[in-house]
Amino acid sequence: MRLRRKAWARPELESDPKVIYNPMHYKENWQEAFGNNHPVHLELGCGRGQFINQCAELNPHINYIAIDLYDEVLVKALRKINEKALHNVRVIPMNIAKLESIFKHDQIEKIYINFCNPWPSRRHHHKRLTHPQFLSVYKKLMKDHSEIWFKTDDDELFKDSSKYFAEAGFIEKYRTFDLHQSEFTENIKTEYEEKFSNQGVKIKFGIFVVNKGRQN
Repeated sequence: MRLRRKAWARPELESDPKVIYNPMHYKENWQEAFGNNHPVHLELGCGRGQFINQCAELNPHINYIAIDLYDEVLVKALRKINEKALHNVRVIPMNIAKLESIFKHDQIEKIYINFCNPWPSRRHHHKRLTHPQFLSVYKKLMKDHSEIWFKTDDDELFKDSSKYFAEAGFIEKYRTFDLHQSEFTENIKTEYEEKFSNQGVKIKFGIFVVNKGRQN
């Protein structure tokens, strides 16, 4: 996703204490950033924040961390957080590849990956957020038996990702190639999900469980 840089975006983010520019400070204790001991859930690539805002509103006893690289979309996510006066969301502007620098092992209880870049060219597959090199990192940072929820519109990415999760030692708990026609009842739609489903594209979804008894 290419965005035109907005000069006002960074100052707006920097002025809000819910945006964390020194996440390494909380590596040993993310509960300090929230002032409680609630479970930590993480969305990788939060975009404009529709999904994580709804999650946080529905689950006030869960701490949510939204990560994205682009100030321009994070500003929109932050505005939604403030409009709803949500106190259980923190925003981190950073590259997802640096997760190990800000979380210690066994710290995260759920990860959401929604409509990430499919990187269709084979030479770019290693950049996919579900590629085994990323999954091996997530697995270390997540608690045993915690879950990754993965959604995409891309058939090839979904099929490949199912193999990636198995290769990384995750257990498949749920999978559907047509989420909106499935029996799954806990879905919260993202902006991209609404866009693609309105175009008639079927949404693929899976839940994959961390099993630290399995070696990569």
